[in-house]
Amino acid sequence: MPTPSTVSALTIAGSDSGGGAGIQADLKTFAAHRVHGLSAIAALTAQHTRGVTAVHVPPLAFLRAQIHACFDDFDIAAVKLGMLANAQVIHAVADALETSRPAHIVLDPVMVATSGAKLLEDDALDALRTRLLPLASIVTPNIPEAELLLGHPIAGAAAAESALAEFVDDLGARAVLLKGGHLPGDGPGDTLVIDRYWDGECVAQYGHDRLDVDAHGTGCTLASAITARLCRGHALPEACELATGYVHRALRGGYRPGRGDVLVLDHFGAAEAE
Repeated sequence: MPTPSTVSALTIAGSDSGGGAGIQADLKTFAAHRVHGLSAIAALTAQHTRGVTAVHVPPLAFLRAQIHACFDDFDIAAVKLGMLANAQVIHAVADALETSRPAHIVLDPVMVATSGAKLLEDDALDALRTRLLPLASIVTPNIPEAELLLGHPIAGAAAAESALAEFVDDLGARAVLLKGGHLPGDGPGDTLVIDRYWDGECVAQYGHDRLDVDAHGTGCTLASAITARLCRGHALPEACELATGYVHRALRGGYRPGRGDVLVLDHFGAAEAE
């Protein structure tokens, strides 16, 4: 494992009081990759392994103050964006990033809950498309989130391949990693999960055995692992490959700290097993 880095990664996302997702998962991921982690909390959630019981969105002025404080003092190589609760928050974050211009921005478009419930209002979805996608180095949607962003269903591998081009050609994304966990398996006996990458020039697929588990924080962790790898100097396709492997190892070592059936990822075990 490399020595700690003086380069920092910033996560702008929601806090998970249960410690499995959001800001908490992001900071664990940064630490496991030996990258100094910073955070600006865009939403506070009261949640545990059985669900979310309350959400509080801090005042925009306080969110701006957090972001400014981080950029004022640290060498921030990459920023990860997670849960941004509404259009006003999205605009505030976009304004701050347009001013600070970090080298890399990884956008995890947190829009759909595990239950399938839509988490963003229509104006927030439009703000995400028009303000954040053009700024992002890469966007990392799951299938339901990609369907909302593109405005049509994605059913099967062929549709997933077409969706990659739509993100780059139609929405203006610089790169996309389309997560395949919601699609039927692509391997013999439907045993593989395939995550698909495209940046307009490089195409790649990252396959891992499908695990029969219900886990929490995988999307947050994947985007944060990509962010950490970019901080450590990896090119984007390689960062995505290494990050998908990290999440798979963290899933295999997942544990149940609460009374629910949901697994929390084993971040440091995943780092040690690399």
